[in-house]
Amino acid sequence: MGIKIVGSGLYVPTSKLSNKQLESIVETTDEWISTRTGIANRHIVSSENTVDLAYESAKRAIEHGNVDPSEIGLIIVATFTPEQLTPSTACLVQSRLGLNHQQMIAFDINAACTGFVYALSIAEQFLKAKTVKKALVIGSEVLSKIMDWEDRSTCVLFGDGAGAAVVEYDDSIEHSFYLNSSGDEQGALKTTKLSVNNPLHQEEIEPIHFYMNGQQVFKFAVTAIKETITTLLTQNNLSLDDINLVIPHQANKRIIDKVVKDLKASSEQFFLNVSDYGNTSAASIPIALNDAITKQQIKNGDQIMLIGFGGGLTWGGCIVSI
Repeated sequence: MGIKIVGSGLYVPTSKLSNKQLESIVETTDEWISTRTGIANRHIVSSENTVDLAYESAKRAIEHGNVDPSEIGLIIVATFTPEQLTPSTACLVQSRLGLNHQQMIAFDINAACTGFVYALSIAEQFLKAKTVKKALVIGSEVLSKIMDWEDRSTCVLFGDGAGAAVVEYDDSIEHSFYLNSSGDEQGALKTTKLSVNNPLHQEEIEPIHFYMNGQQVFKFAVTAIKETITTLLTQNNLSLDDINLVIPHQANKRIIDKVVKDLKASSEQFFLNVSDYGNTSAASIPIALNDAITKQQIKNGDQIMLIGFGGGLTWGGCIVSI
């Protein structure tokens, strides 16, 4: 029993920001970024925001799967960069898709870069219970609006984008999820706090910026990916050779290279597109999924492993069918 992906789509802004362009914005070099991260370009918005990206990717996923929108009963958007706190991004996507006339469950979740995997696991519960027939799961982020563009340790890593998948439940599939978290009070991955301003307590209002301890996150990420892979394979009585493709969160090529080396695996078993998009947080996995399908690296009937890791700290993965 498990999740089957019946349609996928991605959308990124047309504007690109290359490593060379970043050299004129912050003290860095193309060589430094590419050798340490594997990133060459990232897309950033001009006039668009989180809902726009989410809607466009959702529309493409529905079209790709030739899905009847009336069969969608659940919309979950994974994001930690919504354009407003309420209505949720998911509800606004529902409206833009013209699905206000039917019964719908719609909400956002925030598990940072693991968000898409967490959202899939929630969708599975609704689908398994037959509460809904199909679910639309989206990861959408506009990280450029929370970057400190003077902080070269973070602003060179992240990009904007969205990816979506239409999923259904298949009783013939024997797959599982593995999810985990560990409260990050030390702030290895964090944004600045929201200020409290009311008649009884006033704080200086700070811009919302994102911060990361690179060395700490690297160690965490390698451990989290290896733990997730070994756990999922054990749960399903599989070996890595039984998986057609592993699609990890696209944070840094060096992280994946280290995992491949430690597991004595082949780099061809792991999909990478971080060079073209940078780290797009919750959008990373669905963008990579759609890229892999478009490049025909996976096909109908394949079983793939999706792995997320990020702020929270959160991590986890799943095996799904295409």
